[in-house]
Amino acid sequence: MNQYTVEILIGLMSLLGSLIGAYSGFKLTAYRVEQLEKKVDMHNNFARRMPVLEEQISELKRSLDK
Repeated sequence: MNQYTVEILIGLMSLLGSLIGAYSGFKLTAYRVEQLEKKVDMHNNFARRMPVLEEQISELKRSLDK
């Protein structure tokens, strides 16, 4: 192998390593965003249910006061 072939081979291997690293980072970021979206959905569900619970508590208080 001459010198240029070795340099090209090293360059291609570096490019391949960079692409693999970037892809792995993208997958990790996508996973973390998905987990965050699940947490936000849980919070939104709680925020929707809270006024209902407050109303039920108010009704119970009114029932106890009578």
